Amino acid sequence: MKSAVKITKITKQLSHGVSLLVLPIQNTFNLVLPVGTQVVSRVEVKSTTGELLCLQGSVGKIIESPTDNSYTYQIQFPDGVILRLKRHEFRIRKHLQREGLELPQGQLEELNLFDRVIYRCIVGSRAFGLDDTDSDTDRRGIYLPPGELHWSLYGVPEQIENKPAQECYWELQKFLILALKANPNVLECLYTPLIETATPLAEELLEIREIFLSQLVYQTYNGYVISQFKKMEQDLRTIGTVRSKHAMHLIRLLLSGIAILQQGFVPIRVEDERDRLLAIKYEQMSWDEVNHWRLNLHQEFDQAFAKTHLPERPDYTRANNFLIHARRSAISTHD
Repeated sequence: MKSAVKITKITKQLSHGVSLLVLPIQNTFNLVLPVGTQVVSRVEVKSTTGELLCLQGSVGKIIESPTDNSYTYQIQFPDGVILRLKRHEFRIRKHLQREGLELPQGQLEELNLFDRVIYRCIVGSRAFGLDDTDSDTDRRGIYLPPGELHWSLYGVPEQIENKPAQECYWELQKFLILALKANPNVLECLYTPLIETATPLAEELLEIREIFLSQLVYQTYNGYVISQFKKMEQDLRTIGTVRSKHAMHLIRLLLSGIAILQQGFVPIRVEDERDRLLAIKYEQMSWDEVNHWRLNLHQEFDQAFAKTHLPERPDYTRANNFLIHARRSAISTHD
């Protein structure tokens, strides 16, 4: 499968909490940089009399930002000199330091990490039995990077995506960490019946998937639903509507969480509650009814948590042992 690889976690924090997209670095000029950002001059600047004011490569700090990048920034240098430079005349210092430590996008594409996918499955509405003719086919899974890339200065992407095909694959370590935190999307990957690809290594992981189930499910699922419903109530007050499909999946998530605590298994198909869930999706159930159902489910969730036999924490040791085993398997003459 050939596809461009997208690196995630490609935002870096600048001064004052502003996030800057850094892929690729040279294409970030559309963002107005905030005051306080440290920069490096690309140019040498002299006065009208020939006095050297700024060396190429000098470090300064933005003390005044323009309204857009077609105007100049006011930059102060360590010797107190203040100059006005256009955006193309300086670089962000953090970006300059990072150069050489990130694998060029072209080389990543040549590696084609999609060939390293060890597990591919279908999740979402089609797996839950809540799909219709407009539903996408969402594929998720795991990829195991070659050892040499993992050990290199460059590291590996935490996930790779093929957005047109609705595909996303987590790097194995990232996947395991998310599973240990009871991330719903990842746990559903481990329990979906719609598996398209599973190498022997992936089959080993599926055989021990119960190690990821713990009482953390209660905190993770419950917390997510509560925060999302608060946002929906805010939307209802401000714009008079909510995303019905999203509300449906939040109710489904609560139902799933209850079942996990009771049965020690992640249910995927929603056989018994399918009609009621679809009634939410197609806006055949009022918001008051949806919210009432949600509040009742929270009570059931509390009761299931009080009686669950799941361990307080997942089995970190077995997860770690599996990761080490998988890393060793990635070492081969083909890496």
